[in-house]
Amino acid sequence: MAASVAMAALCRRLTAALRVSGARPGSTAAGLPGLTLNLFHKNLAKVEPLHQLKFLHTTLSRRGLEEFFDDPRNWGEKTVKSGDAWNIKQLRGKSSEDLHKLWYVLLKEKNMLLTLEQESKRQLRPMPSPERLEKVEKSMKNIDLVVREREIALRLLQTGHEKPVPGEWRHDFLGRTYWYTYKEWPIPWYLNKKYKKRKFYYLPHVNHFIRLRLEKSLRRRARRQNLEKTRQKVLKRKFPHLAVKSQSQ
Repeated sequence: MAASVAMAALCRRLTAALRVSGARPGSTAAGLPGLTLNLFHKNLAKVEPLHQLKFLHTTLSRRGLEEFFDDPRNWGEKTVKSGDAWNIKQLRGKSSEDLHKLWYVLLKEKNMLLTLEQESKRQLRPMPSPERLEKVEKSMKNIDLVVREREIALRLLQTGHEKPVPGEWRHDFLGRTYWYTYKEWPIPWYLNKKYKKRKFYYLPHVNHFIRLRLEKSLRRRARRQNLEKTRQKVLKRKFPHLAVKSQSQ
């Protein structure tokens, strides 16, 4: 009871100290000696709190929907200068806290670029420097890879397993390889009828179809690569100035 009364008194003192209506420049907060009120006036001295009040922040958050739009200085520009994407080597040298902050910075940048892309489509205009979106997505992908590497290293150090749940690679009756995750069962596996119905092997006659499936996958990948090369050649033929600019960079 005494603790709640003391906490209520402290809250009332803080409310009275942070009340700016009627406060004069340079006035000291009542009940908090050493804390100078300086919230909105530009010409007042900076807030100099006591050592025990260093975690008290009075900064107002003025970030709204304008963060979904590009910098007004870039409005109307056809090209916007931007740096290169974050590579894995650079990200490995950063701490986990820095990676966490960088992830949210890139997320805000991605939201802004997606808004700009949608607005450009609505106005039937080309998006200025669309490669920025690809760089942001590549940077976020690299951050995800670095974080996953650290999680795997920590898991190997603690448990000796690479996967979050132990398991093993197995084959199904069609010869496909997949990761089987171990599960807990109330009875032994040799008494479990449902588990014994599953087949973790394939017969020899399936080898022929495994080869055909692999051949089909390779042909599909080669066809996709040829289509991408053809598309690049068509783009270079249509926009030769952009091709020369990309080669010079």
